[in-house]
Amino acid sequence: MIPIDKVRDIVTKHSVLEKKLSSKTIDKKNFAKISKEYSNLGSILTVAKQYLSFDKTKEDLERILSDDDNDQEIKDLANLELDQLCENRSINEKKLKLFLLPKDEADTKNAIIEIRAGTGGLEASLFAADLFKMYEKVSNKKKWFIEIISISKSDAGGLKEVIATIKGENIYSSLKFESGVHRVQRIPDTETQGRVHTSAATVAVLPEAEEVDLKIEDKDLRIDVFRSSGPGGQSVNTTDSAVRITHIPSGIVVSQQDEKSQIRNKEKGLKILRSRLYELERKKIDEARSKDRKKKIGTGDRSERIRTYNFPQGRVTDHRINLTLHKLDEFMEGEIFDQMIENLSLHAQEEDLKNLKDEFSRNS
Repeated sequence: MIPIDKVRDIVTKHSVLEKKLSSKTIDKKNFAKISKEYSNLGSILTVAKQYLSFDKTKEDLERILSDDDNDQEIKDLANLELDQLCENRSINEKKLKLFLLPKDEADTKNAIIEIRAGTGGLEASLFAADLFKMYEKVSNKKKWFIEIISISKSDAGGLKEVIATIKGENIYSSLKFESGVHRVQRIPDTETQGRVHTSAATVAVLPEAEEVDLKIEDKDLRIDVFRSSGPGGQSVNTTDSAVRITHIPSGIVVSQQDEKSQIRNKEKGLKILRSRLYELERKKIDEARSKDRKKKIGTGDRSERIRTYNFPQGRVTDHRINLTLHKLDEFMEGEIFDQMIENLSLHAQEEDLKNLKDEFSRNS
């Protein structure tokens, strides 16, 4: 059962915000924020009112059924309405529980995706490149904009590391479950005896943080400049355009050398640093909130093995939800990527609902 006061709060708050908006005394800065909250509450308002009126409506219908003065036709109609009322009650309760789930404010943000070759040598770097191509194809299909921030290539078309921003609508909510270790099982082109090799790449998806999300003090930064270097360490230009930024309090270090301009490299480096610090703060808050329960789906631990891509058997398996799709080629083309994301999101939602139910039980 949902605490009735939480449902009443929805109706009351919607009414308060409505009066605020109609008063025309709100400054432009807060108008958009309040309008968004008002619209959000409005989407569930009818459901909340129906939930609050359930007991009285049910009582009225039962009174009609128990009144001997009413003819059978009226009682039949009342009985049908009562059945519908009880059915709607359970539907409305689920809608309200979903609405009352804690919102992740980062879900609507753009994302920074970092892909690095893990164990497996050259084959791992080739797999890292395949993963990046997969995310590129998903982005193209969804009309997301992907921009490379930095890239480090290996031999034979592989990638040691690539960092990119992905921009569009609700990007982080769509990609946040991709963080972790992605394992591949396949026969490398260099394998002469047909043996299946296992290698891995790590993926980290961070919400892109804006300056308003996180203030970085200049005194907390140490910025070193040096000459960009290519494969083998040779200098690729004659100016000190590469930038290494160290955030002293956290120890996080970001190096950026893809641009010829030192200023541009610094801008890109700060963008990565800001997002890493923002995610670090989010994790601290999340751990404090959920220290009494175990999260079933990780969204940021790059040491956690989350998925296996088995090419000989043509399957991809997500180990967190035990889901196997036997269409690996289509998955790598971005064709059925949404199917995986929808299942992960649904599972996370179900876990959150269980936790919310436990919280309601503890507080009742």
